[in-house]
Amino acid sequence: MDAAYLWEWASLLLRWLHVITAIAWIGASFYFIALDNSLEAPKDGDPLVRGEQWSLHGGGFYYKKKFKGAPPAMPATLHWFKWEAYWTWISGFALFALLYWGRAETYLIDPEVADISVWTAVAASIAIIVAGWVVYDQLCKRLWGREGLITALAFLWVSVLGVVATQLFSGRGAFLVIGVTMGTAMAANVAHVIIPGQRRMVKAIEAGQEPDPKDGLAGKQRSVHNTYVTLPVLLMMLSPHYPMLTQGRWNWVSLILLVVAGALIRQFFVLRHSGRSNWALPVGGAVALGALAWLVAPRPDPRFAGVEAPPFAEVQAIVAARCATCHAANPSFDGIGAPPKGVVMETAQQIRRWAQPMRQQVASEAMPPGNLTDITDEERGKILAWVAGGARLD
Repeated sequence: MDAAYLWEWASLLLRWLHVITAIAWIGASFYFIALDNSLEAPKDGDPLVRGEQWSLHGGGFYYKKKFKGAPPAMPATLHWFKWEAYWTWISGFALFALLYWGRAETYLIDPEVADISVWTAVAASIAIIVAGWVVYDQLCKRLWGREGLITALAFLWVSVLGVVATQLFSGRGAFLVIGVTMGTAMAANVAHVIIPGQRRMVKAIEAGQEPDPKDGLAGKQRSVHNTYVTLPVLLMMLSPHYPMLTQGRWNWVSLILLVVAGALIRQFFVLRHSGRSNWALPVGGAVALGALAWLVAPRPDPRFAGVEAPPFAEVQAIVAARCATCHAANPSFDGIGAPPKGVVMETAQQIRRWAQPMRQQVASEAMPPGNLTDITDEERGKILAWVAGGARLD
């Protein structure tokens, strides 16, 4: 069976699994953060209970309690929340490896950004992912109790990694590397801090001892960190669909502004669960997104100034040579089994149909990825002039 076809199926199944498990993990994470922040003091004054909540869902009433430490007795069945996180990371990392390592020449490397080998790019991405977790983890441990400083330094660290990534990889590759770095830290928080701490708590209770309160506090700390990172990570994973974000000299600023906007907006909803509304947070997020929109707004490119719209036959020849090797019913480019996103540009009508989307991709230099087909600035200018001139077929 054709290798490119099998690759497409592997990509589909991994992406599907990743979306399913991510929904389960994020849903559980958001729910428990909301639950924690909406607990009320126990009505009966029970000194063992930190808070309680009544809720209504699915046609029934629920009554939940959170204990300050150990409950009076361990229940026969205790529900854990871990496999959603583990499988989200496993599936996401496998998908990243399949796409961005398996086809590094296409998706991870851009010679116009940095002329590096496949193995250098893979090694650099691994180094960033590992360093991202190690430094963040050490900040949490060494600065225990100083949450404001941890948050500021963690944000600074992500910003530094973002700048480094955008100087090494293609735009889309850089955003995905940082997304994987942040997602890896989230999963590592579960695997190396939250779950081990909870296991120690259960073991202590079963032994008739008081659990170490730091285990609970550390678990809560990392859970809160995870919820702030969630929205930026989701957008990082979607970013390959938006070259206006990933391409260009200011893509590292775009990356940082997305992190800021996502964290601020998430914090607004976290506070809402505890009955507080800080409208400065969503306003700040909106300002960050507005600044981003202004930063990436299309501007006249002096390289293409004064270029006149060429005859369609000339445009069609450029598209055939530079685009249709992938965007064809039967792609001829090695490793591509189906036209990306179903976009086919072989006939005059097909080229005209995709003229406006092609304009954005060509202008931002997102396509061809890494300029694998060696399109020239002159050819880009002709395509853009043709589209601006009404995409005529005569």
